[in-house]
This record gives sequence, structure tokens and C-alpha cells, in this order.
Amino acid sequence: MNFISKNKEAWEEAFDHKHSNWGEDNYKRLLNEHLPFFCSDLAFELTNIDFKGKEVAQFCCNNGRELLSLMQLGAKSGIGFDIAENIVKQAEDTAQKAGIDNCKFVASNILEIPKEYHNSFDFIMFTVGAITWFEDLNTLFRKVSDCLKPGGIILIHDSHPFMNMLPMPGEPYYDGQHLDRVTYSYFRKEPWIENEGMEYISGQYSSKTFTSFSHTISDIINSIIQTPMRLSKIKEFNYDVGLSDIYNEKGFPLSYILIAHK
Repeated sequence: MNFISKNKEAWEEAFDHKHSNWGEDNYKRLLNEHLPFFCSDLAFELTNIDFKGKEVAQFCCNNGRELLSLMQLGAKSGIGFDIAENIVKQAEDTAQKAGIDNCKFVASNILEIPKEYHNSFDFIMFTVGAITWFEDLNTLFRKVSDCLKPGGIILIHDSHPFMNMLPMPGEPYYDGQHLDRVTYSYFRKEPWIENEGMEYISGQYSSKTFTSFSHTISDIINSIIQTPMRLSKIKEFNYDVGLSDIYNEKGFPLSYILIAHK
């Protein structure tokens, strides 16, 4: 589990190197837009869930913008959990500026969320790039199930595992003239080791080590159904929501939404 503490250090370092004003104006969109920070397909799924009077959470909430957006749908309260303390602080600042006082944020390793939060939530959400930071999905989804109330819902919106097969611009195997070529194994087991910062936050620099993991769709589904949760929906899309749009609408599965109930 040492990689988790190292990832915490790397994320906090990335935030310390953040682009000028990164995330600082999120409150403006929260004040002026309906469901900002969600793509249309995710917004559709969320608006078809009854959040009135419900207690909701986001695991790996980053700077809180998505959870704060979700609060527009009438939830009673929200809690965001993320391992990086300085990013959580930005989430708290955004909530205050947006006047959202029924949502709080907790700096925590997701796998070590205290038992006081067990059986607490009607809805738990993961968004793009979250579950890749966990090596053992069985342990992760047991924690999710522990924290959900009976009848509670988990929703995952993420890049499709197929994208792990595709080289991205700047990588040695990327060829913009042959976007139909795959490079990496779908069944990769070795972790991804990165030392170039977290580009969307900080740009590239010689950074502390980020360690992440590939998981297939069957890995995700089977880990969920080993818990008291049962899959109720999975939808796949031909566009990406986190890495790049260069492969969009070329017949590849690039993102997905999964919903399960406890």
C-alpha cells in the first residue's frame, strides 16, 4: 500500500505546481450554470435519479466541482473524499464561494474512510480517472458497499479500459496517420509509473511518482458483484471524457457509465 502514500505526495505536489488560476473560478460556473462539469449523457442519468432528501458522496472528488454540481439536484447533504489535502482545501473554498453549505470535504485515503461513514450514503459517485488509482478493486468496492445504505446507488463515469490500449499524442508509439492501431495489452497487469506531473493540473515537470493500474470491464463488474451490490446498468460511448478526443467516433469504446444498487 506504500504506493498510495506516494500518490498522495505526488498529487499534492502537482497541486502546488498547478496552472495559474486552475480551479479557482469553478464557483462562477456553479452559480450560473445548470449541472456544470457533467457531459450530457452523465447529466441525463443523474437527472433520472431522485436525490431529494438524499445523502450523497463522491469518492476521489478532486477539487469538488462535480459533487458541488450534483448538489443542484436537491440532495440533503454531500461529502467529498480525496487523498490530497491541498486539493480538498480548494474544494472547501469553492463550496464557500458558491454558497453551498450542505456539502463538506474530507481528506482521506478512500480505503481508510472511517467506520462512522458506513451505511451513510444513498448515492456514491466515481468520475473520470478515479478507480485507476486502486490496485485491488475488490477492496475498493467493499468499502463502497460498506458506506452505502441498503438500496443505495453507486455510479461510475470513466474512460473505458479500452483506452489503455491506445497510444496518446507524445508517446513513442503514437501515429496520427494510423489511429486504428492499438499498442498496449487490454489485460496489462503491471502498473503505470509516471514522473512527469499531472498534466491537466500542472503541466509536465520532473515530479514525484504516480502509480496507477489498468482494469478491464470484467474486473470492474466482477469486483462489484462480489459485494452486496448488483449491477443495474452499463452504457458505453464512442467518445472520451478525460484523456483526448483524437479517437472519438472511430468505432472504439472510449467511455462508460455504470450503475449498481446495494
